[in-house]
Amino acid sequence: MKRANWHETLNCAIEGILDAAKKQKKIKYYFIAAVAVLSIGLFLPLSMMEFAVLAMSVTILLFAEMINTAVRYTINLMHEQSRPQAKVAKDTAAGGVLIASIGAVVIGYMILSKPFFYYMSQAMEIVKRTPDQITIIAIVVVIILVVLIKARTGKGRPLYGGMPSGHAAVSFSIWTAVSLITMDPFIAMITLLLALMASNSRIVMGIHSTKEVMSGGLLGFLVTLLFFQIFG
Repeated sequence: MKRANWHETLNCAIEGILDAAKKQKKIKYYFIAAVAVLSIGLFLPLSMMEFAVLAMSVTILLFAEMINTAVRYTINLMHEQSRPQAKVAKDTAAGGVLIASIGAVVIGYMILSKPFFYYMSQAMEIVKRTPDQITIIAIVVVIILVVLIKARTGKGRPLYGGMPSGHAAVSFSIWTAVSLITMDPFIAMITLLLALMASNSRIVMGIHSTKEVMSGGLLGFLVTLLFFQIFG
């Protein structure tokens, strides 16, 4: 048999990686996570040694999962899955992946946590000084939640009909934001009145029930209040 040269060997190895990533969703997720972790490491002020250890832990995890996949394929070809020996071999290989995963998580946390939390705290300090950004993000999140809930229940469109009322959610989100930013009782009362009028109009027009309007208003209020409590 003709011995394969280095180029053919490399091609076979690459084909093995691509085949495993294509047929095994778990390996695909591992590769995506590895790229994400290493990319984050490039943006953080890590030393060369820290980055090398991080890259090594990721490499070991990917290697362990590739070996686990190869073991499973081999056992499936040689033995029936119901045989006890086959199960033990597969469980042992999976245990190796688990050990590598735990090690990678611990190393990743030890290396990335300090600079990551530092930059996160800096970002939160910036956000705390910009209540207008908090308001916009809170309203966007409220709308997204309304859409998701309506998609879950299968009733209504994003801002028309169904549970909860999108108009009430947005109205009370704006009222909460304005009240917390201005801290003025008169302005808070005026904006609350506007929110109530907008919400009541959905009931009068027969688009929403009282329960749907109350649920929307509560959603907008709680989400916006939460955002201001965390970032404001």
